[in-house]
Amino acid sequence: MAPVQDIKRRIRSVRNTRKITRALELVAASKLKRAQSRIEDMRPYADRMLELMAGTARASSSVRGLPLLQTREQEQSVAIVPLTGDRGLAGAFNSQILRRALALERRLRGEGKQVRWVGVGRRGVGSLRFRRLELAGEFTGFTDQPRYTDAQAIAHRVAELYTEEEVDRVILVYNHFESALVQKVTVQDILPLSEDLLETGDEERQDDAMRGDFIFEPEPEQILERLLPVYVETEIYRALLESAASEHGARMTAMRSATKNAGELIDTLTLAMNRARQAEITQEILEVVAGADALTG
Repeated sequence: MAPVQDIKRRIRSVRNTRKITRALELVAASKLKRAQSRIEDMRPYADRMLELMAGTARASSSVRGLPLLQTREQEQSVAIVPLTGDRGLAGAFNSQILRRALALERRLRGEGKQVRWVGVGRRGVGSLRFRRLELAGEFTGFTDQPRYTDAQAIAHRVAELYTEEEVDRVILVYNHFESALVQKVTVQDILPLSEDLLETGDEERQDDAMRGDFIFEPEPEQILERLLPVYVETEIYRALLESAASEHGARMTAMRSATKNAGELIDTLTLAMNRARQAEITQEILEVVAGADALTG
């Protein structure tokens, strides 16, 4: 059995660790509330953007010439964009994204397609570099509190890869926020945009919006050409917010579990310390009795 002093040191160490995990849990819970609020604030904007695009498309004579809507006949190269975090201590948050992205890569390569990578988050970028995979872009330092400018930078890079025909398809892999306990890995095609996208939404509201005699300046096709990149930015920004909320939820859950495990370990060590102390006392009593017997004998 370990000496009492060693067990005491372990108990102090575990108590200090529990304080840290408890603090991280509280910080993650606070950030999670803000992240959820940002998602709720962003949804009406995204819905309105889709309605605006649909209304403009209905007034356009043709949308087939827009670069972001052009679908390649032969898909030869695909870009995968995994959205991971900049830090760890979040359970399986980062690992499940990377597992799904790498499984997707193996499937695409099995179909004879080339795969390009655009890394988002230090954990993802570091893992891809460790595997000696070439990155067509990397973005780090903002995953816990993403801004719209961060989504713009990512959208600009993937749109550049697509319009210059370096890739024929762009796929996002990220954690969709369900609750603090549940994060669902989501695989979403971000480019090319589907023409069906412009036909979604509430038809009655679109008819009401387009019922008047509107004059477009510039032409609807030009307006739509400007709106499509903004829509890509909006979708990436929404995915970043979902990923940030998922990261905070996963970290809060992981730290709560760690705090609970630390408490259980402290109880186990305390019991072991009491037994060791009792054994030492018993040994001292036996030594005293043996000494007394030796003197009287």
